[in-house]
Amino acid sequence: MLGYYNRLSSEVYDIDKYIGLSFGDVEFYSERLSSCKGSILEPGVGTGRILIPLLEKGLKVDGFDVSEEMLKICRHNCENRGLHPKLFEGKMESFSLDTEYEAIIVPTGTFLLLYKREDSIKALKNFFNHLSNGGKLILDIFLQTEVTTNKVSTRSWESKGGGMITLESKIVEVDHINQYTVSHNRYEKWDSGTLVQTELERFPLRWYGVEEFKMILERIGFEDIMISADYKYGQYPTDRTQTITFEAIVKK
Repeated sequence: MLGYYNRLSSEVYDIDKYIGLSFGDVEFYSERLSSCKGSILEPGVGTGRILIPLLEKGLKVDGFDVSEEMLKICRHNCENRGLHPKLFEGKMESFSLDTEYEAIIVPTGTFLLLYKREDSIKALKNFFNHLSNGGKLILDIFLQTEVTTNKVSTRSWESKGGGMITLESKIVEVDHINQYTVSHNRYEKWDSGTLVQTELERFPLRWYGVEEFKMILERIGFEDIMISADYKYGQYPTDRTQTITFEAIVKK
């Protein structure tokens, strides 16, 4: 089984989605969390693109990730800015902490990496149990608009240490019944025309219907669910390409 977000893919993520880049999400999450006085948790924290701006605004944010390589980069990015948040390795569906959080956030569609339905349900229940009374979950999803198998796409980036990293990606599996795709990604690092490192990645992504996901949240016990599109609060999605954000409240 090929893993994801290993060394090369994490390096590419840090280059492609660098600290300071926003798709409107940094401003949106900053605004929606501005009244939080307690602790916030970001599962799937990645390299810290959302975490760091929130910390710099004075919010108390912990983070975890399943990828040790991502956490290594995140710690480095934080330390460079004099920030020292609590960061740890963990899985959304099984992390267990004594802390109750005022908010849990999962931006940028990271939640969709839980491609098995049972894992995604476990994770949402876990979030519910780790939120305080009145706490909020804010979570992004997007619809799967590309389901053509074996169509190859390529991209390349200049590596921070010199040389180039290339990515060849193709969808190899589409499961319409269980609502997920699996892509195979091949990363290659080149230096002066010589291949110095390569990495294969199995990258699954789940998709949900908008009202389907709302019903899942309601069934778990979340209330006052607000749906927003492209980080415009309260504007219901109208296009399949939009990022869809759910904000839901825990009332115990």
